[in-house]
Amino acid sequence: MKRVIILMMDSFGCGEGPDADKFDDIGCDTLGHIAKACAEGKAEVDRTGPLKCPNLTKLGLGELYKQCNGVYPENMQIPVSEIKAAYGYSKEVSKGKDTTSGHWEMAGVPVTFKWGYFPGEYPSFPQELIDEFCKRAKLPGVIGNKAASGTVILEELGEECMKTGKPIVYTSADSVFQICAHEKTFGLERLYEICHIARDLLNEWFEQDKLPGAIARVIARPFDGTDASNFKRTGGRHDYSVLPPAKTVLDKMKEAGGNVISIGKISDIFAAQGITKAVKAVGLQELFDRTLDEVRTAPDNSIIFPNFVNFDMDWGHRRNVSGYASGLEYFDSRLPELFKELKDGDLCFITADHGCDPTFKGSDHTREHVPVIMFGKGVEPRFLGRRETYSDIGQTIAEYLGLPLFENGKSFLKK
Repeated sequence: MKRVIILMMDSFGCGEGPDADKFDDIGCDTLGHIAKACAEGKAEVDRTGPLKCPNLTKLGLGELYKQCNGVYPENMQIPVSEIKAAYGYSKEVSKGKDTTSGHWEMAGVPVTFKWGYFPGEYPSFPQELIDEFCKRAKLPGVIGNKAASGTVILEELGEECMKTGKPIVYTSADSVFQICAHEKTFGLERLYEICHIARDLLNEWFEQDKLPGAIARVIARPFDGTDASNFKRTGGRHDYSVLPPAKTVLDKMKEAGGNVISIGKISDIFAAQGITKAVKAVGLQELFDRTLDEVRTAPDNSIIFPNFVNFDMDWGHRRNVSGYASGLEYFDSRLPELFKELKDGDLCFITADHGCDPTFKGSDHTREHVPVIMFGKGVEPRFLGRRETYSDIGQTIAEYLGLPLFENGKSFLKK
């Protein structure tokens, strides 16, 4: 019996990457800076004291960080002999530091082309694009049209959206076209409908060379509430991604007759390609609960793939150090439940898609190395070194499951 579980800790970087200067990210360090802030008592809104992640530490997190940066993160040093997993870290070769690039590269398909981005200043989107979008979607117009934090723009324009029936459109440092509307007054299905229209339109514009690059995602951002004092995002978010340019390890698994179970936003990131079952979940607790459900029930020849988005969405981008630390401690506290459910033949990975240092300037992702941790019954504890691409994980999974190998990436299944 062989199964693979991939725990994607969205945005959990472990120190600046070798090309961080190209992204103006010199000095970024998600894990190190969170641990330092906790040790200095600067992350005590929701929790207190040094960062407490004993299970991740026993899986090699502290040691891999030390190998990457030369020092241990605060409160994460244990003897190497006590580590129970294979551990290392990886740099990214994709041209972007975005969610889509990180996930696709991990699955064996680095993004070697450049995404298209919209400018941050008003107006972010060309008027011709907005006019055509409104025509096709039969909209009275849109509001926003700038780069913004999703929570801030909701407070600013949510009431106007409800009164006028005009959705809020905005972008960010990522390659995204985001559409925000009230789940009840505008309608969730109507929001999804216009997102489909926007996705098709952006694809057409890219093919006609009207955009500097492909736009990675259109994101539906529904919200609820009665006014700016109580607006909140709902769990109805949906991402409309472009297709991966080649077959990922998920595609290869599905084609081989296996099961690929996505939990959370994984199916959206891969445009549902290679997915045989999509499980909806929001919040760390529900995401971990659904992951354990699938580990208990998934048959042989399965990949179980959750994305723990809250590290990125709620705490990284919001520059919330205490929230991020609290989330790490909660995630760590649930790991023993996973350990108990593992069967012979289960191979588990913990990794990330990019960094998002909550102590860093701005609110963008950060170009960092990411942890590479592999564990399961029979996995020999050892240092995996620095991996030259996230695709080493995809190659390792392909080798383990007997799938066709990739042209890029080196397996670390064996020494």
